Parts: sequence; structure tokens; C-alpha cells
Amino acid sequence: MAKVVLYMSMSLDGFIAGPGDRPGQELGRGGGRLFNWLDDRMGDGPSGQVYREALATGAVISGRRTFELAGRWQGDHHDGVPINVLTHHVDPADEPPGSARFYTDVTECVADARAAAGDRAVMVHGAAAAQSLLRAGLLDEMEIHLVPVLLGEGRRLFEPTGAEPVELRLVRQLVDRDVTHLRYVVG
Repeated sequence: MAKVVLYMSMSLDGFIAGPGDRPGQELGRGGGRLFNWLDDRMGDGPSGQVYREALATGAVISGRRTFELAGRWQGDHHDGVPINVLTHHVDPADEPPGSARFYTDVTECVADARAAAGDRAVMVHGAAAAQSLLRAGLLDEMEIHLVPVLLGEGRRLFEPTGAEPVELRLVRQLVDRDVTHLRYVVG
């Protein structure tokens, strides 16, 4: 069965976007710094390895907000893989582009993504999607790209929920010049 893996760049103080993230400023003020490591994505180093692994995934699960801020990826995140978008409401008149499809049920969303991915992993984008998958017990791993910067404010990956702690087990740590890639198994 395909693993469901969150891929997320994050500041040392837990932010995935700077303050004021919106269309036209998708990463907020200062948030672009979280993705400088992608400059090394084509190389043979750790960042290149992680980038190639991410693009080898067989399906994408995204939160609605992330999907919209990303310009709906023009219907193709990478290589035509299905894009399953978690949302609170589906407007029947809103037809998503390309391989994208809206879901209000997290279990159905994950089941369809796993089926589509086959033996490849399912990539997860977005804080709300990650939190929904965690609450449902459907997130298998997290690949956190920890960037040595303190943004001070913005959008956090995990907000306090009052829920029980979630145990993580570090299974890989790759250090590159401007980022540490941390792979955790959930549970």
C-alpha cells in the first residue's frame, strides 16, 4: 500500500509561510527563504535526492487553500499524477483543472490517492491537509525540510489542537548547506 507522506519546508520556529500569505504573495513576507534549498534540487547532494523522491510520488493530496494559492497547479502538479484536494465544501459549478478532484471526506481522499499511486508514495501539501490526515490516523510519514531561519510569524505547520501527543520516529536525516531534511515515521 502506498505511503502517505507530508513534504513541507519549515522555519526553525515552525512556520511554513511568512505573514500575509495570499494570492500574489503566496509564501508571505520572507517565506520565499524557506525554498532556497530548491536551488540545489538538480544536483547530486541531499536536496537533489529529496527533490527526486518527491517527484517520484504517484499522487498528491492538498488542502484547498494550498491548491488555490498554487494557482491550482494549472491541473498538473507533476507528471500528470492525480491531485486530490481536501475541502470543506464542493461547489458543483467549480470544475477543477486537469487531474484535480475535490473531496470532503478525508478517508475517501486518501483511499483514492493510495489506489492511484500504486507502489509509489502519496505526496501531501498544506498544513490543514496534514492536520486532517494526522487526526484521522492516515499520515504515514513526514519529510520536513528544516530551514535555519526564524520567521517570527506567519502560517504554522501545526497549530495547538488540545489533542493527544503524536509520536514521531526519526528515520533519516540529510544535511545540506542550507537545509536539514528530516524524515519521520508517524506513530
